[in-house]
Amino acid sequence: MVIEAFGCLSVSAMVLFYALESRAPWYILAFAASCLSSAAYAVLIESWPFAFVESIWAAVAFDRWRRSGANC
Repeated sequence: MVIEAFGCLSVSAMVLFYALESRAPWYILAFAASCLSSAAYAVLIESWPFAFVESIWAAVAFDRWRRSGANC
């Protein structure tokens, strides 16, 4: 039950922050963090392909945040 709630919150945060990305660069960073959270959930449920893809999404989002100049 706790793991499922964690997964639901992680994926919901991903959707929310993805929708808000155009408003501020910090939402891109929050999206990257929520992707990492979803990857952690995938590891907990042993869904390795999902964990792999979410890790890539996190890296791409972090790179977009870094390039946005918000990390200065």
